[in-house]
Amino acid sequence: MLLVSVSCSKSIDYPSAFKEASSGRYLYSPDELMEVFYKNDQLYIKWKGADIKPVVLDQHTFFVPDLYQKLQFVQHPETKQRYLSVVTEASASSPTYNYIKVSDTFKTPSMYLRDKAYGLALEGYLNIQAEDPESMFIIEQDFNSLGYQYLREKAYADAIEVFKINVALYPESDNVYDSLADAYARSGDSLQAYQNYEKALELNSGNRRAKTFMDSYENQQD
Repeated sequence: MLLVSVSCSKSIDYPSAFKEASSGRYLYSPDELMEVFYKNDQLYIKWKGADIKPVVLDQHTFFVPDLYQKLQFVQHPETKQRYLSVVTEASASSPTYNYIKVSDTFKTPSMYLRDKAYGLALEGYLNIQAEDPESMFIIEQDFNSLGYQYLREKAYADAIEVFKINVALYPESDNVYDSLADAYARSGDSLQAYQNYEKALELNSGNRRAKTFMDSYENQQD
């Protein structure tokens, strides 16, 4: 086990060049950023919205109790890219390159989603899904809930875009087509609603809402 006493934090006089090089955002997970910054010459980590003061061990190494990880600033010898390396007994002699430092303009998929840059958000989520189909960052119900939040606000265009993301991520789920069809129907686009309800019914013959809408639509076309 990695044991670090919270009372052993050292006072370090960080050189300006070091602070400039190490400050910034690091990709902690496919959809989470961690920020390193200095305040009054003290090292801080911003993670999940909280400012965390780690236990400083030396200029390059510190322990974050909230993560229960010992981290070290490293630079890849070939790419010169900076990382936060997770320090373990196995990595003591050879650093790992765990959390890459990203630019100030870098955005995660969820950040693109919040900014309503739906195409870029989908691209990011598809990349996450390709790496890990069971990732906690791509949960069908979460996208569905966000889409219906937009529907309650009558933001139909945004709801449709969110449901489209769900369709792209879960093309074998009848529920994602049902939700997209519902959004189209509420926005007044009956044809798109019909086509998506048709797909939902194809995947789940017991989808009553899809059957009811399609019967009504077809009767109106007669």
